[in-house]
Amino acid sequence: MYPPELTMPMKQQLVAAGFDSLETVEAVDQAISKEGTTLVVINSVCGCAAGTMRPGVIQSTENAKLPNHLTTVFAGVDGEAVNQARKYTLPYPPSSPSIGLFKDGTLVHFIERHHIEGRSAEMIAENLKMAFDEHC
Repeated sequence: MYPPELTMPMKQQLVAAGFDSLETVEAVDQAISKEGTTLVVINSVCGCAAGTMRPGVIQSTENAKLPNHLTTVFAGVDGEAVNQARKYTLPYPPSSPSIGLFKDGTLVHFIERHHIEGRSAEMIAENLKMAFDEHC
């Protein structure tokens, strides 16, 4: 577990952009089972999360079509919630950071860490916008 004074600004970056922080197993289950589309961002303290993933995710919300629900869990902080979110992203291996788009509870788009590392925030945003346009 990371100390809250370290991770709170990283968590708040997405919360301030309109994302709901899911901190329990029940919150994850409720969010993913909602009708419509739900974006689940598995946040992380790593440099690629700070440098490109969070900025890219925030940029992606500047799109005509958006998921009905924007959510986030934080790896190394919300352990049980992250583990539950990862159950929904199978068969993909655990990956932090990562981003899943769900439609009516089914995973329809997933961005793994290796698709985040080395990519710009703009590339991540464009990837998500294409997924939003297709599924939302």
